[in-house]
Amino acid sequence: MKHIGKRIGTWALYVVGTAAILYLALYAYATLTRREFTPGDPIHIFRSPDAPNYS
Repeated sequence: MKHIGKRIGTWALYVVGTAAILYLALYAYATLTRREFTPGDPIHIFRSPDAPNYS
């Protein structure tokens, strides 16, 4: 029974390590591919042409 707990702990460590690496990879991708934002740029809102007009 002692070996099963050790095996579960090892796999849990692998899962946590893999999740951390995937998170860092996703963060690096988001950082490198983000859009440039400059203050004062107008905000563009795109609406569907067939959307109802409530005004």
